[in-house]
Amino acid sequence: MINEVETPSFLKLLQQLLEIGGPVVWILLGFSVIAVSIVLIKIWQIMLLSPESTTTAKKAILLWKQNEPEQALSLLKISKPLDELLALSMEGLRQAEIPKELLKEELQRVASLRINQLRSYLRPLEVIASLSPLLGLFGTVLGMILAFQQMELAGSQIDPSVLSGGIWQALLTTAVGLGVAIPAVVAHNWLDRKTERVAVLINDGVTQVFTHAPLINTSTTKPVNHYKNVA
Repeated sequence: MINEVETPSFLKLLQQLLEIGGPVVWILLGFSVIAVSIVLIKIWQIMLLSPESTTTAKKAILLWKQNEPEQALSLLKISKPLDELLALSMEGLRQAEIPKELLKEELQRVASLRINQLRSYLRPLEVIASLSPLLGLFGTVLGMILAFQQMELAGSQIDPSVLSGGIWQALLTTAVGLGVAIPAVVAHNWLDRKTERVAVLINDGVTQVFTHAPLINTSTTKPVNHYKNVA
């Protein structure tokens, strides 16, 4: 019968890591939990809103250019930031009593609000990404100080194993800090790029609506074909 070697479980390894690393590792572990939670919330938000989806927006803009505003508005889904801004701009341009400057200010306000909603929780993620390696380095410095204190107390009877053990324990906090920071930086840049892309799509879509606004008769809700030949 071959004796199976018992491998330490993940919980035991985590416990050892926390005991060796001290309070700095505890803080970094808390940072990692917060970062993972933020990323999961943002992924759920992206899946729910689909802010980069332009399928309906492109069809609506095409219908708007073809002088069919009613059909264009019927396609837009208000739950999506891009569709919402397109719908607001189309409805505003069809109402002659609303000045274009006032409409642009309102569109800018709503667009800023939607973009800020997409940027929510990105600031804490950025702070975690920048602060984690500094905390890891701080833990390393504290560990090195303790290691050299033990070296001083030992006097002439220095045990190299004690010094090397103290050094690797000190470097452990730097490794944990980098392990938390690197994924946080990647996730932050990915989410921030998505937000920037949504802002560009909103600006492009609304600009196209305003560019083709003269094709719409703003004094009535019915579309007018300005290209029809007059007999």
